[in-house]
Amino acid sequence: MDDDVQITELLAAWSDGDETSLERLLSLVEVELRRIAHNYMRHENANHTLQTTALVNEAYLKLVDQTRINWKNRAQFFGISANLMRRILLNYARDRAADKRGGGALKLNLNDVSVMSPEKSNELLALDEALERLEKFDNLKSRIVEMRYFGGLTIEETAEVLGIAEPTVSLHWRLARAWLQTEITANVIEPSALPS
Repeated sequence: MDDDVQITELLAAWSDGDETSLERLLSLVEVELRRIAHNYMRHENANHTLQTTALVNEAYLKLVDQTRINWKNRAQFFGISANLMRRILLNYARDRAADKRGGGALKLNLNDVSVMSPEKSNELLALDEALERLEKFDNLKSRIVEMRYFGGLTIEETAEVLGIAEPTVSLHWRLARAWLQTEITANVIEPSALPS
């Protein structure tokens, strides 16, 4: 059986309450989750082996809690996974920014520690703020940036997740990149950091 079909069937079974399907599902999607996490981490410091693992583990824990989602297919699953990973990294970046302003000490397990420079935290927060502004007037472009930039999804995969045509994704991606380049100052994030 094709992996995509098997993943879709396992997602449907999981949605219907079959807990055993989750274990089988995760063994099929682990490599792809690691690829998405690695794509996120490529925007961080170069030493990211533990970071990738920690990000996948944290996303896994959050995915297991997603009981109200009617899972439709593989693309939807990976789109939601990418979104969860982005939120995890943003929460970490916000915590670091709060600590720099005198926030309370965090109790961390050594396995949860990841290296994120203040510059990378600022870049991620600046991009997130710009995406929030973009989302207010164009949710589609914001979602496309999130999937392409953070999730590392291709044009084809993004089109599949959103249920729109590939040329539409390409057009909105180009327009969103141009808008973000004007929104984010060059000293916070280089415009070239957004993939073409």
